[in-house]
Amino acid sequence: MRTPRFIAFVCTAAVAASLTACSGATQPPRGTGGGTDYKVSPTSPAAKGPLDSFTWSLYAEPYTLDYALAYDYPPNTVLANVCEQLLRVTPDLRIEPGLAVKWAQPDPRTLVYTLRSGVKFHDGTVMTADDVVASLKRQMDPATGSPWGSAFKTVDAIEKTGPLEVTIRLGKADALFHELLAASPGTVVSAASLAKEGKDYGTPKGKLNCTGPFSLEKWAQGDSITLKKNAAYWDEKLVPKSESVKFTFIEDAAARANAFLSGTADGGYMVPSSSFAQLRTSGKGSLLFGPNTAAADLAVTNFKGTLGDLRVRRALSMALDRKNIVKAAAGGVGVPAKAPAARGAWSLVPEKTAALYDTLPEPAYDVAAAKKLIEEAGATGRKVTIATSSMAPEISVVANAVQAAGRQIGLDVKLQPVSPDAYSNIFVDPAARDGLDLVITNGYDNTPDPLEFYQYLRTGDFGNYGNWSNAEYDLAFDRANTEYDPAKRTELTADVQEIALRELPIIPVYEAPYSVFLGKRITGAPTGISQLYYPWATTIGAAQS
Repeated sequence: MRTPRFIAFVCTAAVAASLTACSGATQPPRGTGGGTDYKVSPTSPAAKGPLDSFTWSLYAEPYTLDYALAYDYPPNTVLANVCEQLLRVTPDLRIEPGLAVKWAQPDPRTLVYTLRSGVKFHDGTVMTADDVVASLKRQMDPATGSPWGSAFKTVDAIEKTGPLEVTIRLGKADALFHELLAASPGTVVSAASLAKEGKDYGTPKGKLNCTGPFSLEKWAQGDSITLKKNAAYWDEKLVPKSESVKFTFIEDAAARANAFLSGTADGGYMVPSSSFAQLRTSGKGSLLFGPNTAAADLAVTNFKGTLGDLRVRRALSMALDRKNIVKAAAGGVGVPAKAPAARGAWSLVPEKTAALYDTLPEPAYDVAAAKKLIEEAGATGRKVTIATSSMAPEISVVANAVQAAGRQIGLDVKLQPVSPDAYSNIFVDPAARDGLDLVITNGYDNTPDPLEFYQYLRTGDFGNYGNWSNAEYDLAFDRANTEYDPAKRTELTADVQEIALRELPIIPVYEAPYSVFLGKRITGAPTGISQLYYPWATTIGAAQS
């Protein structure tokens, strides 16, 4: 379920005078939640040999393979191995050079990227600055309809300033923009292929022409996607250990677990928590946990209805039994969320995480006080509609818990069933949110900077699903985003976080580590959320030599 948006892996690289890679995962190595012990590590044991192929399970078929429209886990999981960005996120949560070998910031409003020479697209043509300019500008074109368009809101110009140099000029300082070039906004594809494929680009009818370690061989709609090894891949450190990868789509959680157990799927990310216990004791492979920057939140999608009253939002938050939700929805692997952006998102300046996140109070659980708030708001008996879906068992568990909590305090909480593909559409199509008051999101950043999560609550942002608007919040965000010093920006982000917690346009629920299952014949996969942009399939190989 990507209930899109928000991922946090990477450390920021933007500073006032220059841009350099840095480290910063703050994910603890071990945790407990609901009585369950678990370890968090960024990688699985290294591969011991090559493979002819392996099969990877996705919980849903990608709705697109167009980088500019990819805004959910399934499409990004595939594209991470096919297309590449100017910068790269690594499993240990760093930003390093990708298709840009270096970059500079001569002033707060200018970014200059030097491109890697000799990089070839899958059709053998050489990548140039023209391809980069075309790829990035396409995200800004309203005709594209890219959900990433808001990332470019401060961009005034993207220009070729040399055969292998691209200069981006900003209308105002924007500390997050550079970081996002390690995610979908920084993807580079062949400009010629974009023109040739037209409306078929990113669909089962079209072709992809990128620079990644695998190329798209076949998309059999409704059945599978097959990638093949790119023999001419530029990065010798990430030459694929497998000749091909086949992605299969299994929406039913129990069927997906059975695919892991039977070996019809060698592995998969975002393992259904309902199958954790069974997979752990099966002897058929390994269930592993990696760094995550996601939190399960309740996003308010309608501020004109019952939840438009802050007292109702606070009451619903207070009525949630988060510890039991962790047990039921996350297999006991996780903790109640203290804020909309997870602890893992605070990796920008790790030494400040304890003071700015860990000291936040635990979320209150007080049903009696919550019921009183509902009465004060005159909301007793009023309706709240929340989307639920079979896409993942976690969604229905949380939805049922919200319904139970709401009814305890006097709200009439209705569940609106939504198909898995339609559930993803809630986050990209405003019309799909009609009639809904709440939707369960797996909120994550694309950077290690918690400010990146909070940008989606700005007035008018694409990810502001309920069109919430707060002038104080917008000013606090802008103040933080124009500060290029990471330590100072982190402090300012704490002010943004404080407003979000006070006003609750998003209600935090719980956070859990990333999960992956690896069957006995394979190993080598990164375990964390970096897999959405890092070419994770390259390191997977045989478990035995």
